[in-house]
Amino acid sequence: MNSGSPHRLFAVTRPLASLPTLDDLLSFADPSQPLLWTRGDRGGVGVGETLRLTFTGPERFAQASTAWRNIAAVAEIDDPVGLPGTGLVAFGTFAFDSASEAESVLIVPRVIVARHRGTAWLTEISVEPTDRDPQLPVPTSLGSWSGVDLPTTEPNSAYLAGVRDASSRIASGAAEKIVLSRQVRGLISAEDDLRVPLGRLAERYSDCWTFAVDGMLGASPETLIRQTDGAISARVLAGTRARGSEPTADARARDELLTSTKEQHEHAFAVQSVVTALAPHVAELHTSEEPFALQLPNVWHLATDLGATPGAGGTSLELTAALHPTAAVAGTPTSSAVESIAEIEPFDRGRYAGAVGWIDAAGDGEWVIALRCAQVGPAVNGNREVTATAGGGIVAGSDPHREFRETVSKFTPITEAFGA
Repeated sequence: MNSGSPHRLFAVTRPLASLPTLDDLLSFADPSQPLLWTRGDRGGVGVGETLRLTFTGPERFAQASTAWRNIAAVAEIDDPVGLPGTGLVAFGTFAFDSASEAESVLIVPRVIVARHRGTAWLTEISVEPTDRDPQLPVPTSLGSWSGVDLPTTEPNSAYLAGVRDASSRIASGAAEKIVLSRQVRGLISAEDDLRVPLGRLAERYSDCWTFAVDGMLGASPETLIRQTDGAISARVLAGTRARGSEPTADARARDELLTSTKEQHEHAFAVQSVVTALAPHVAELHTSEEPFALQLPNVWHLATDLGATPGAGGTSLELTAALHPTAAVAGTPTSSAVESIAEIEPFDRGRYAGAVGWIDAAGDGEWVIALRCAQVGPAVNGNREVTATAGGGIVAGSDPHREFRETVSKFTPITEAFGA
């Protein structure tokens, strides 16, 4: 749906007496098509679909923003809880490239079970008004999981050649940074319960946003934009080192990252791209003074946090559109880097490095860059294909084999989560 009259939706939110655990949330999710957004003690699960909106092409963000504004304007909402994520909410995932064949979607669940720190609630969203309180969905225990061993360490001559190609373009002045990725594929059984890898991701990567929207599953460390309660925040990641196998080696990897001229240079590109894109839309924009080392179970990242207050009333989805794609996942200058990516990478990224998150009726929401993720396809002949993608920024002096090893580290969350 990209045009036409807006759908009239009715959303009723009620507080829950008890706080659901992560396992509780997972028990409500659909085993084959989970809808989840969680980090630590915040987030929720969607059950069923009341409305699905699909978009493609260069105007996908603008079309989605317009459609959502129209829907929110006529919605009837009964929400005594009033916390981020209550009332009318849609979950979304957007393709990286405007030429991608992958659909960008907004999904309005039929039921949402959610929590925010010490408060929990239940929301029911329908196309007809109701005078009854929302009903908890029926929980189900986790099913079987056969898993898949994704071939992330197998030699990849095409990727190595791509890094050399990108380096040549950078040396000629065509770009300063080009982010290249590679893909690996495998098959899982159509009967496999996708809540299993989601639980693994949420438990092991509790400082990341674990998400599942329309078959796109992952745990992203990079907040593209968060807009709630009159405040805006973002986190920029660029520059990576694999974690060391023991404390001394791990500290050395962290220190090398913090003192690397190449990594600091790459990180500065990424931060500046976000500041430049965000500044016209917000007020009082500020960043952390120096990049810091963000510790994740598999890697160290150089990170910078940004904060701002809302400007001219843009929604979180409109801010997402202004920011995408950042230098962290595309390169610098962005337009030249995106052109190079399309010419060098021998595949469609789909939703990898796009935006995934949620938006409410007021336009508040949280959106992350779809990283450390995999797209799970539909069932075909009893199997479902899993496509995982990982990449890194190529700048002057990048070594192809070192870049390859970095992608192996970045695949780790998915290989662990989807393993047998």
